[in-house]
Parts: sequence; structure tokens; C-alpha cells
Amino acid sequence: MSLAEIKDAVNALSPGELAELAAFIRQRDEAAWDRQIREDVAAGRLDHLAEEALEEYGAGRTRAFPPDEKPSNT
Repeated sequence: MSLAEIKDAVNALSPGELAELAAFIRQRDEAAWDRQIREDVAAGRLDHLAEEALEEYGAGRTRAFPPDEKPSNT
């Protein structure tokens, strides 16, 4: 099936079917994102970001989130 055929089929969906398809695609996308994050963590590809964040925190250059909370910095 071509992308053009898929687009035509999507255009023919009822609002309920379109919502169901959108939820299905969102779930697949979120699962793929979660899988990629797990793979990146396992491979150490995010270690530099964690190290940078810990350095910033240790140096007191971070803010509380949400902003109205005070940082504990412990």
C-alpha cells in the first residue's frame, strides 16, 4: 500500500476512527521513543548529559522545577 493510498484511507475515516488511529500512532511513537531512550542509556550515549547536569547542580547553577519551589541542593 502506498502512502497516497494510506492518506486517502485516513481521509475517509469517521471522526471516531480518526481519533482511534491517532491514539494508535501516538502509542507506537511513544513506545519507539521509550525504546530509543533505553537503548541510548544502556549504550552510555546520555552519560555526558547526566554528568553535565550533576556538575551544574553541584555548582549551584540550577533552578527548582516548578520554579516556585526552593531547591534542596542536598
